[in-house]
Amino acid sequence: MNSKVCALIPAAGKGSRMAHSVKKPYLKLAQKPILAHTIQRFEQNSAVDAIFVIIDRDDFSACHAAVLHPYRFTKVQALVEGGETRQMSVYNGIRALSADVDFVIVHDGVRPFVTDEIIFECLAAAEEYGAAVAAVPVKDTIKVANADSFILETPGRDQLWAVQTPQVFRKSLLEEAHQAAQARQLTATDDASLVEQLGFPVKLVKGSYANLKITTPIDLKVAEVLISDATLW
Repeated sequence: MNSKVCALIPAAGKGSRMAHSVKKPYLKLAQKPILAHTIQRFEQNSAVDAIFVIIDRDDFSACHAAVLHPYRFTKVQALVEGGETRQMSVYNGIRALSADVDFVIVHDGVRPFVTDEIIFECLAAAEEYGAAVAAVPVKDTIKVANADSFILETPGRDQLWAVQTPQVFRKSLLEEAHQAAQARQLTATDDASLVEQLGFPVKLVKGSYANLKITTPIDLKVAEVLISDATLW
């Protein structure tokens, strides 16, 4: 790509499901903070020009001390203050970008096993279609339930995908989607949903089951296995 590409890495979540005194991005994985592993994936990717890490203002000093200073990432341009929600955090990141950015990659700060192949394929799809997200076909049978936890229907698995990150968009499209959501007071758990609410199609790109988001203690145990054997991802 000849376009300018920036990665936004939101890592401002509270991480309550991990039930640990240390916030998830700073938990050690093979003696290195999870967030540092994640940043490294984009630091080494030749298509990425700059990285912006989105964290709580209170964590700026800790992030510099534990992640940025020890590993000397050259592509990290700035720390961006997170918002009250992930959606607000990503919008703060968009606002921090320069006007000449063409494509934005949004990737979870605690999803450290993304590969160059997935990043490149998402970028290529976004260049062609404007919006693309990594995803994998679901392996479990999914049930739709009512408020009383009774099954309403069982959708066919052949049309169900579990969405991951990276999610890649033309910057102008992502910015429009966030601004429209704010104007209509709409919320979503990922950026693709905001783009969908504009009526814009989003292309699915095959991700990897190893590209997990480290959310719970079990996820951390799985991550320890993955980090010890690169052939698994």
